[in-house]
Amino acid sequence: MEDEGSAHEALFYVLSYLPLHQLLIMSQVSKSIRDVIRDDILIWLHIVVKNPLSRRLTDDILIQITSKARGRLRTLALLDCVNITDAGILQVVHANRVLNKLYVPGCTRLTPGGIIRAVERLAAQSIVFISLKISGIYNISKEDLFTLQSYVSQSTQKQPIFYHNYWSSSFRSVDEHNSVIDVEICPKCEEVKLVFDCPKESDCRGCLQCITRCIVCGRCISEQDADEQGDTLCNDSVCLDCWLCLPKCNHCNKPFCPRHTHKQLNHHGSEGFVCNVCQAKSLLVYCEE
Repeated sequence: MEDEGSAHEALFYVLSYLPLHQLLIMSQVSKSIRDVIRDDILIWLHIVVKNPLSRRLTDDILIQITSKARGRLRTLALLDCVNITDAGILQVVHANRVLNKLYVPGCTRLTPGGIIRAVERLAAQSIVFISLKISGIYNISKEDLFTLQSYVSQSTQKQPIFYHNYWSSSFRSVDEHNSVIDVEICPKCEEVKLVFDCPKESDCRGCLQCITRCIVCGRCISEQDADEQGDTLCNDSVCLDCWLCLPKCNHCNKPFCPRHTHKQLNHHGSEGFVCNVCQAKSLLVYCEE
């Protein structure tokens, strides 16, 4: 008969599907579950840190979490972890010789030099380094990019990256395209940035600073198409075709883009939503009366 305090067998199958923050919460439920999570190396081989943990993660916490893989970490994806430094990444790389996916988009305290040292270390450990995502790291030069490319294999042809797909956190943390390094030299400004493709025109490629794109469908919005761009509450660019399909505030008739729908304030028993600006205006009028 199974001990009363032991973890159920089904728990082993569930844990591998839980995001990191839920896994950490589960480890506090009981001693038996904590022991299962601590001792199961498989659930720690691929670590993805995103909101709500991103801004709480420090080098010390990162080292503590990655140590649970016992040197067998395969994937490390840190999304917008602004407190992680070169020293923390290098310590993780030194301790995990089989790490082959390093995703650090938006980790703004990392430097190009630190990334190069980490990739150089991984290359020296005689593994096949597969993928690197470094968008959002400041001051990456062409020379830095060429150095990184020299350490990784460029055997596969780069697939298109569409803007409306990229901002999904899952896209930034998993392999939804086969590019080895996510950034490249923009064909327009010649800076090292994320370069997006256009689902409408095959020859329309460039970074966001060079080409404005719809966050819903990913198509380009040129200066000539300014009249075809709809206003949004979050100030993200949306083409008119997509704007017409988005739910809008009952008062100001402006929508949130899909990235910011969580900011909608839905009234119980009514259709649509009220944006926070209109909500504040309504409260102000009510107080004045």
